[in-house]
Amino acid sequence: MLLRYRTAFFVSALMLGELIVNGPASLAQSTNGSPDRSAANVTSRANWYDQHQKGFLDLYRWLHSHPEVSFQEQETAAMLAGIWREHGFEVTTGVGGHGIVGVMENGDGPVVMLRTDLDALPVTEQTPLPFASTKRIQLEDGSSTGVMHACGHDIHMTNITAVGRYMSEHRDQWSGTLMMIGQPAEERGAGARAMLDDGLFEKFKKPDFALAIHVSADMATGTITVMPGYTMANVDSVDITVKGRGGHGSAPHGTIDPIVQAAELVLSLQMIVSREVKPIEPAVVTVGAIHGGTKHNVIGDQCKLQLTVRSYSEEVRQQVLAAIRRRSLAVAMAHNAPEPDVEISEGTPSLRNNDALATQMAALFAETIGEENLVPGEQSMGGEDFSRYGIAGVPILMYRVGTIDPARLQRFEKLGIPAPTLHSALFYPDAPETLRTSFQTMTAAMLELMKP
Repeated sequence: MLLRYRTAFFVSALMLGELIVNGPASLAQSTNGSPDRSAANVTSRANWYDQHQKGFLDLYRWLHSHPEVSFQEQETAAMLAGIWREHGFEVTTGVGGHGIVGVMENGDGPVVMLRTDLDALPVTEQTPLPFASTKRIQLEDGSSTGVMHACGHDIHMTNITAVGRYMSEHRDQWSGTLMMIGQPAEERGAGARAMLDDGLFEKFKKPDFALAIHVSADMATGTITVMPGYTMANVDSVDITVKGRGGHGSAPHGTIDPIVQAAELVLSLQMIVSREVKPIEPAVVTVGAIHGGTKHNVIGDQCKLQLTVRSYSEEVRQQVLAAIRRRSLAVAMAHNAPEPDVEISEGTPSLRNNDALATQMAALFAETIGEENLVPGEQSMGGEDFSRYGIAGVPILMYRVGTIDPARLQRFEKLGIPAPTLHSALFYPDAPETLRTSFQTMTAAMLELMKP
């Protein structure tokens, strides 16, 4: 198995063309030895990227056409681990599943962690890309589906690899410890916890800062969004089993109808956000599935509801979950029905960017790519388990990178249709410019945070 992955790496390395480190090369420095933030130095880094762009795009295309779903990222992890080692990183595999950790020590200084996610989605790709994924897998229910990087993790992986190579080749420009992690199972909200539970911050140095990018499907290439504070939500799943007493549909008086209870409960749940939560506090309660009954004239014994619940603060989170339990019980009591089962599965905690780090990086990125390319952002009710590193005590920043060429965005606007969202079978980034912007901003961040 190891031989197969090493062989796959070397074949891919030949394909990528420029994956072997040739030795350090220096950039211009200011007189005090810290990285020069001048326009000339930004241009120098951009020129370096352009010289190596073909190899990075080849890596991106390989990753895109070889997607693996959560908990199955074995080939992806092996590919990245091999490349990172060639760039001089000390790489540890099998951290929290298929997670990988690459460490490069370069003198005294802060420990800065870069994170990429590894997994793809069970989505059958419908893009026009010549390297579109054709991979298929079998699901637990026996059905099959395609697999696709529909959330941009292939961009994330390529970017962190490019930044890692640049830092390796320019060690005279920074001081400290660079820690790059490839995290599994982000789409299942489980990978960060698995790596932390496996001793990520005990086996390796605990970072002073942690950064990550996330692609955005509705922003133009060349633009980014940096937001302090809450940017992503708490995500909880709730399963409710409403109980009744079955019987004949022609004699409802002799039954306790669980479907009627469920209908009343759905309406009641919608009043939690509108009537219990402060209007300035974001929250969502969505009933995504409801299943009950078997036949026209049969009243069943139970009806099942599946909910997704989103919030930002822990106080609102607990308030909403408590209200769901209370209202579920109240409906049952009103119908003289057995107490329902309410099962809450904790998902990802809300992502809160460090205020000071976000402010510092926003100013830096304005100098790097132009203030006009920093665009306002919106909070999202989506989830991201990068948040767990912040909860573990590390100042974190996840910023968003535009992926759609402006001309393509204009075409969508003229057609009167929105651009495909993340997780859509039709989503694909315009990779060259997306990667260039990601690389420029993240390398600037590294050199700023790790000044000699």
